[in-house]
Amino acid sequence: MRKMNLLAAAALVAGAATAIAAPAMAASPEGRWQVKVLGTAVLPDGKIDTIRSIDTDTVLGGTLATLDDVGSRANDNVVPTLAVEYFFTKAFSVETICCFTQHRVSGTGDIAGAGLVDHVLILPATVTAKAHLDTGTPFKPYVGAGPAWFFVFDEKPGGTARALGVDKVKMSNKLGFALQGGVDIAINDKGLGLSLDAKKYWVKPTASFYADGDLALRTRHDLDPWVLSAGVSYRF
Repeated sequence: MRKMNLLAAAALVAGAATAIAAPAMAASPEGRWQVKVLGTAVLPDGKIDTIRSIDTDTVLGGTLATLDDVGSRANDNVVPTLAVEYFFTKAFSVETICCFTQHRVSGTGDIAGAGLVDHVLILPATVTAKAHLDTGTPFKPYVGAGPAWFFVFDEKPGGTARALGVDKVKMSNKLGFALQGGVDIAINDKGLGLSLDAKKYWVKPTASFYADGDLALRTRHDLDPWVLSAGVSYRF
């Protein structure tokens, strides 16, 4: 996984460098295109919203059925992010971002510390429409909103889940929604700048746990991450 993150980071930087180099002669703080290379903190919730089903004939289902307070949470992560933005006017743009983020899900309450999902890779494909405020200064705040489709890959059951008989876990791809706010800061007249950005997502994927091919447990989760980014931008 560490190698995958390094390769993803290298690909993002290489892509940004190519985009920056190609239109260098057209660089401008008022250009139509903007590319951002960011460091991003992904801070999910991950709590169980609903237990959809429990098979009480399985070890896992029988265990959870006897507990009163069963919850979960997902860990935080920091990843590289590439954002590409097109300005239709000075006041209106559309932006998309690209990143992969890896998480694990552990238990809370009566199952505090239990390893439920040991590894899950998420691609939060997001497109936002943004409104910008021209302040007449290098500081240009913006707000945005748009859909986000969370693609989920390579899920693996955690140690506690495996000990209870689970041999497979599957999390659903899910459509969600994002609100966004931030500020672009021009640092010269050659298109270079800084960017600070915050997004709040609302998305509720479903996790299904299987034992010997049979569905043992199905839960819906409030993933609902905060995604906080900072980095450099280039506009042309």
